[in-house]
Amino acid sequence: MPEGLRQAVQLDLAGDYAGARSLIQREIDTAATPLLKANAQRIMAMSFAFERNCGKTVEYEMQVIAYWATREKEEPKNAFYQQGEMANEAARVCIDSGDLNAAEKWYAKGTELGLKEPEISSDRKALWEFRLENAKARIAARRGKRELAEKHVALAKVALEKMTDLRKQQDPFMPYLTGYVALYLGDAAKALADFEKANQNDAFILCLKAEALEKLGRKDEAMEFYKKAGANRGHNPPAAYAVPLARKKLG
Repeated sequence: MPEGLRQAVQLDLAGDYAGARSLIQREIDTAATPLLKANAQRIMAMSFAFERNCGKTVEYEMQVIAYWATREKEEPKNAFYQQGEMANEAARVCIDSGDLNAAEKWYAKGTELGLKEPEISSDRKALWEFRLENAKARIAARRGKRELAEKHVALAKVALEKMTDLRKQQDPFMPYLTGYVALYLGDAAKALADFEKANQNDAFILCLKAEALEKLGRKDEAMEFYKKAGANRGHNPPAAYAVPLARKKLG
């Protein structure tokens, strides 16, 4: 990663978003290759994610998607996968920002793009199905639609069980999903129990655990998890959600 982008990441983590974007824009404007430009645009998208700005994140992710569209002939399998990934990344930021309609749109688009991969494996196909059902369940839970959320949780499990090589990698996302749904449907105790089975190195999971603990009246324990989440040095959707929230909670 160019030094300017490394500095920008540190500024985002410190909450200096304007300073970060100035450096990122310079990298976009001076990028030596289309790939380097797309990489900088993706980092710009994540910079806006730190402010939960769904619209601007989508704007820059679309530019990255446009780059990968130019690579469809040269590297079709990777190009379509990357387009799907970028659309899903935008959708993830949108759901975390509370723009559920945009999240729904971009998760569907991500699946559509990802499934265009030529000679797609059954595992990869199941992965896109799993991600979409996972997203639909979370969106339904955010809207308070219990029956619909539970339906999509069940469909996500079906998609997960279709996987072979990817199954072990994707297994931890199931308790994350059930915990998320439980949290937004008002069962903080179940949410906390499920989050304990998810990836404990994920800053987003740590924040969700903290939120569940707060709802259970266990504020001191919650603060400890916010501290752990706030120490994350990633520049991705989990960190974009967790680091600013932890900073706010910890004062």
